[in-house]
Amino acid sequence: MKSLAKKPTSATDSAESATSQVEAGAADSAATETTEKAQSAQPKVDPREAQLADLTKQLADKDDQLLRAQAELVNMQNRFKKEQASIIKYDGQALAKDVLPVLDNLERALAADATDETAGQLKKGVEMVHGHLQEALKKHHVVEVPADGERFDPNIHQAVQTVPADKDHPAETVVQVLQKGYLFKDRTLRPAMVVVAQ
Repeated sequence: MKSLAKKPTSATDSAESATSQVEAGAADSAATETTEKAQSAQPKVDPREAQLADLTKQLADKDDQLLRAQAELVNMQNRFKKEQASIIKYDGQALAKDVLPVLDNLERALAADATDETAGQLKKGVEMVHGHLQEALKKHHVVEVPADGERFDPNIHQAVQTVPADKDHPAETVVQVLQKGYLFKDRTLRPAMVVVAQ
């Protein structure tokens, strides 16, 4: 009887084993179906669309680079035009500055007294040269800095000495001009060396 009792147990075990195998197979099958459904639910990426998106991005980047390069080119052209205008405007400044000592020497020669007829004729010649030189400088926008009796301006005057102010010369005014100054258009070519009342 003991042996009879064991048989049904092993048959039961076999049935349970078969049932669990069927269940496992069904679970595997269900998992496979779920994975396939999930994969089919995801949109398939067309390689041509991915390539098109990549090319579109590259084109946008190139457009941006082109716009930046064009803007830089316009900025460079504007800077070049400003520099060129400045060069043209102040062309001749170095020459005018080099001519000023000649003008100073002519004025010193004119300040000397002519004692005889020959010296007087020579002085007239120097006056003519001085006048022509002044006209040429004015024609090219080189003008004398207003100084004597004017209010001191550090942009166009250079104070080399001070004297006490009085009723004829209020404070911060130019009392005496030691060397004339000159302007070239809107630039100070050489500041006037002056004595200022304090």
